[in-house]
Amino acid sequence: MTEVQTLAERTTLPIAKAINEGLRTAMVENDRVLLMGEDIGPLGGVFRVTDKLQADFGSARVLDTPLAEAGIVGSAIGLALRGYRPVIEIQFDGFIFPAFNQITTQLAKIRARHDGTVDMPIVIRVPYGGHINSIEHHEESPEAYFAHTAGLRVVAPSTANDAYWMIQQAIASNDPVLFFEPKAKYWQKGEVDPAAAASALHQSRIARTGTDCTVVGFGAMVTTLLQAAEIAQSEGTSLEVIDLRTVSPIDYEPVLASVRKTGRLVVAQEASGNASVGSEIAATVAERAFYSLQAPVLRVSGYDVPFPAAAIEPLFLPDADRVLEAVDRTMHY
Repeated sequence: MTEVQTLAERTTLPIAKAINEGLRTAMVENDRVLLMGEDIGPLGGVFRVTDKLQADFGSARVLDTPLAEAGIVGSAIGLALRGYRPVIEIQFDGFIFPAFNQITTQLAKIRARHDGTVDMPIVIRVPYGGHINSIEHHEESPEAYFAHTAGLRVVAPSTANDAYWMIQQAIASNDPVLFFEPKAKYWQKGEVDPAAAASALHQSRIARTGTDCTVVGFGAMVTTLLQAAEIAQSEGTSLEVIDLRTVSPIDYEPVLASVRKTGRLVVAQEASGNASVGSEIAATVAERAFYSLQAPVLRVSGYDVPFPAAAIEPLFLPDADRVLEAVDRTMHY
């Protein structure tokens, strides 16, 4: 194998390519990192996120697997117990459920079962969310199932720079990490700086400052919130946009500080609203910043129905207009 080149200087990349470069860097730095998944080898994955990695690192480190998600996760657990750091690709969000038992009853529990003496450094990459006009089981947002499961870390980048750094940080973690990738934004470009210091893996960030209302989201929803903030600004309302970046554990301090400033909060997500990450954020802010609130916390989400057919998915998924409608309600409360 010839020497593999990694990202050397600041550049502009799509999110998919930024993840690819992050994987490449992690594999160069640690020969115990290996990739597993369906069609991730010569094809480079359905979304080409692992493009050329098998050619650069060989089929012993970039493994095409059978169509058997439970087997992929089970094999990764065995490899992790032998000192490897497997990175699994679940081809589409809705395909993760055949591995749900392995993830929630085994992977999430092993470190606690051994009183923290056994590391479980497995990353499960999950392309998630809608806006790709696909079929059933290809556009879901299952993050709440895993955020609810103690022992799992759950993160979701929204920018290319975060995608590049967060995949490396996830791989370096000794805990299992669910890495939710906003597939609708795979080709959204952004600046990536391999020399700059990265934010901590579980740290929320203020994506846009504002004074009138706080709006919070993660992954693909952050782009929608920024679009809503632009429209609101033209109408005289200043929105502060917070990118959670992390779904479990959630870094609440920037959210609480913002709510104490604005007095209002709208939480947005693509997933259905019932018993969701948005529900948890609303409850926590109500508990910890109740006397700062000038209006109830409002949630904008997918509806509580199965993900619909492609022709009507725009009616299901929150857009800037639905976010702004919630902002209007909280501003006039």
